[in-house]
Amino acid sequence: MTGSIGDIYNNYYTQNNASSVKASALEGKLNSDALKEATDEELMDACKEFEAYLIEQVMNQVQESIPKSEEEEDNKYLDYFGDMMLQEYSGVIAENGDLGIAQMLYESMKNNMNAVSIKSAEAVPAASETETKNAEPKEEEKEAIGAAESIHM
Repeated sequence: MTGSIGDIYNNYYTQNNASSVKASALEGKLNSDALKEATDEELMDACKEFEAYLIEQVMNQVQESIPKSEEEEDNKYLDYFGDMMLQEYSGVIAENGDLGIAQMLYESMKNNMNAVSIKSAEAVPAASETETKNAEPKEEEKEAIGAAESIHM
């Protein structure tokens, strides 16, 4: 191995720090309130970004698990541009929809957003029904309640 421990640690730290920053940005994008007002195209783009990130992480782990030859260990260009290559490959795979993760995530998010909007729409009439139940009964209702109580006695 030609690199020192410090170089290896710096490489690892830089790579993991960049991944965590990218993951945080993506998480913020997917969890934000602006996502509720997002167009279908923006939502699909966020899903494709997530798929590309997921693919990149998987490819990175696979690449690390494969033993390197001496030529690959000494290749400085691969050290510098290897991550960019993985990002580009994962972006192309996600854009082509070969795995379909983005499409499934998009459909799931749309269904969840529709379910939330339906529940919130149903909650408004339910609240007005509760207010109606708690309101004072009208004179006719009082008479009907009194008549029903006298029958049961």
